[in-house]
Amino acid sequence: MRSYGNYDDRPAFQKKIRIASAWITCAFPAFSTRLETALISSYFSNMKAASVNEIKDQLKETSKTELIALCLRLARFKKENKELLDFLLFQAHDLEGYTTLVKGEMDELFNDVNTKGVYLAKKTLRKILRIANKYIRYTGSKTAEADILIHYLTRFRATGLPWQKTKVLRNIHDAQLKKITAAIDGMHEDLQYDYRKALEELSGE
Repeated sequence: MRSYGNYDDRPAFQKKIRIASAWITCAFPAFSTRLETALISSYFSNMKAASVNEIKDQLKETSKTELIALCLRLARFKKENKELLDFLLFQAHDLEGYTTLVKGEMDELFNDVNTKGVYLAKKTLRKILRIANKYIRYTGSKTAEADILIHYLTRFRATGLPWQKTKVLRNIHDAQLKKITAAIDGMHEDLQYDYRKALEELSGE
């Protein structure tokens, strides 16, 4: 049986809540509602989510109709959930095409970078990076990660911003180089050569 917060017996704790609530009502009628709410809120804040294995086991017992309903609810709950399901259902079979779409979206955003000031440019560059990293997480692919981040740095350097002389921009640049290196190291050896060559070109100043 799963543990709920510090209590292994959920019904027993609910009984304690009712007893405490009754006592509070008698002793402090003016504050009973507020204190009861605080107790219940404290209980639920300590509830632990099921582990991945527990969720997996439960899904095995779930019907196809229920699974569809769960997926649709997840999609409606959060935009990122919907985008991830979209990738898994309609894009995952064509990773190259997906990364091309991602790079196209990045290009549109790079066209809006204000190169007249570092502050405004930094905000847009970080926004583009957040979007790129989100799409990378959807793919779960080291090749896609390297491909997308190499494109990011290529466009980054093409802005003409003085990134070598500006600490905040230099930090953004160098952090992506490290991430690309790590992604390449995680690839199959047969795929590494072309990416390492592209990385060497980016590493030069």
